[in-house]
Amino acid sequence: MSVGLALSLAGLALLDSTSIGTLFIPIWLLLTPGRVRVARILLYLAAIAVFYFGIGLLIALGAGSVIGAVGDALRSTPALWVQLVIGVGLFILSFRFDPKRRKNNGGGAIHRWRDRATAEDTSVRWLIGLALLAGLTEIATMVPYLAAIGILTTSNLSALVVFGLLAGYCVVMILPAGFLLAGRVAARSLVEPLLQRLNTWIMKNGANATSWILGIAGFLIARDAAARLFFPQMLGQ
Repeated sequence: MSVGLALSLAGLALLDSTSIGTLFIPIWLLLTPGRVRVARILLYLAAIAVFYFGIGLLIALGAGSVIGAVGDALRSTPALWVQLVIGVGLFILSFRFDPKRRKNNGGGAIHRWRDRATAEDTSVRWLIGLALLAGLTEIATMVPYLAAIGILTTSNLSALVVFGLLAGYCVVMILPAGFLLAGRVAARSLVEPLLQRLNTWIMKNGANATSWILGIAGFLIARDAAARLFFPQMLGQ
């Protein structure tokens, strides 16, 4: 596995760490009045990570079957050009989601998610259900994760390595929320103002995060294709 591949995967995982399910809801759970329930927040993070990992396995296995049937065609120069065009296309598409181009930023949806996260019912079943609901809602928009799976399944890696990298991806994806939780427990007076500022930013700009997520994901997809097309020696190919 090349350094470039590892960096691309890490970048995509960090992008996924900023979604409603992996960051917004954890922040709202941390801001819920009263004592922070560490075990329950960890359970929530574990539930959404396992959900993503399961979805990733299903998609990777399906993609692996396609690659096995088609052979090296998906790793050919024309296929890499298609990947490059898709990456550039996603980058260009991101500008259509720019808040300056959209009068309605969907703030109502963000408020509904906050209300779900801060509801009085905080049972274990409720938290797991919330994690699964957030994951299901994001399936159609998990562009970074789909990009990571696509890169993995066309990188000549063994199934065991792909599964391990998917697991690592899901861990990196929930790390920022985990760090915020640790900070909230260890230094509440220092971290709580940060959480409040993040919450304010989310309520104002969260619905427009799709724009920069698509842009960065498109860049990483295009970068991977460009590296394989023009600098294969750097990847050991």
